[in-house]
Amino acid sequence: MPKADFLPVILGSDDNAYGMARAFHEQYGITSIIATKGHLLSTMHSKIVEKRIFDNFDEPNTFIKSLMELKDELHERAEKLLLIASNENYVELAVRSKKHLEPHYIFPFVDEEMMDDIIFKENFYEMCEEHGLDYPDTVMFVKGMDPHMELPFDFPVVVKPSDSMRYFNAQFEGKKKAYVLHTKEQFVNAINTIYSSSYDGKLIIQDYIPGDDTVMRVLNAYCDRNGKVRMMCLGRVVLEDYTPVLIGNYVGIVGEYNQDIYDQYKKFLEAIGFTGYANIDLKYDRRDGKYKIFELNIRQGRSSYFVTANGYNMAKYLVEDRVYHRDNPIEYGRNEVLWHTVPLKLLVKYTMDYELKQQVKRLIQEKKTASTLYYDKDRNFIRSLKLYNYYRDYYKRFEKYFKRKE
Repeated sequence: MPKADFLPVILGSDDNAYGMARAFHEQYGITSIIATKGHLLSTMHSKIVEKRIFDNFDEPNTFIKSLMELKDELHERAEKLLLIASNENYVELAVRSKKHLEPHYIFPFVDEEMMDDIIFKENFYEMCEEHGLDYPDTVMFVKGMDPHMELPFDFPVVVKPSDSMRYFNAQFEGKKKAYVLHTKEQFVNAINTIYSSSYDGKLIIQDYIPGDDTVMRVLNAYCDRNGKVRMMCLGRVVLEDYTPVLIGNYVGIVGEYNQDIYDQYKKFLEAIGFTGYANIDLKYDRRDGKYKIFELNIRQGRSSYFVTANGYNMAKYLVEDRVYHRDNPIEYGRNEVLWHTVPLKLLVKYTMDYELKQQVKRLIQEKKTASTLYYDKDRNFIRSLKLYNYYRDYYKRFEKYFKRKE
């Protein structure tokens, strides 16, 4: 049997991992390899992935050893192996293991120095200053400082980790991806709670930009091996997850076109020599009419299947670039498809912007919708039943946790 040109090796087993596996299957009809430490619903009972489970896969030595063993098996089946990460932890493990892995895997990530500039928020905001990107007013908080300190802006404020990867591994009760705090008492409690865990890195304290979920934007891009942008796709957030451990994750996005944003971030990504997938969170500040960047992830976003759903297959750009070395013209997202990870009825009920709610209703009526985990070519009774029960639970979650933002 002849070797395939390539095989994707996807690190992780969450929605992001499945979304990438689905993109590869849609574009090339191939099955992706999932390398992970355990089972998650997203990739269970699926025909479009082959799972390889490795104990302690998130430990650096085990991570390298496991992937070195895996490449021996997979190189008998494919000429090239594409390494793709689905979360912050796997990105960092991959980049810090580059000298071991890059001889055997196609490695579509930034180098270690750029990763550190991006993942440590204080470094990243210096980069934003240098390149003229707008971001919220920010204070750095170091463990040991007095949480009763006076801040240069009023409440509410946002608190989030500077080192998102180290925070990812910290476990404590009430953990949130980011905190929106309305009083000094809440602020002090949050600081003390975070630092009671294993996390001891810096915290970012930011001026809260007013507005509900619908003023958020998410930008996904692919930059080729030479640091040239080949694809950009922007989405307007319809709704975020309100489950405490998932708060801040998007559960509804509509494709949106904005050439000014595309031009600004194309210039930035190419100026810094970025390579691979980029995922950028923005929020529109009505006080000064500017889109302000929150963070840049050095991977495709958890919600990035919205890009594929809008007609810009996330796998295609990587394969065209790194497997076939084709320098194709840049594509800018212009389509208007509604991506969702909660039942559509919940999107309609909880979308706070009236005009956007009407747009959501219209797209549902026009059947211009897509959901990452519901794939017609990967349906079976057990998978469908488990997904149904999981998503049905969102009715209870929103009833319990939803709070209107201002």
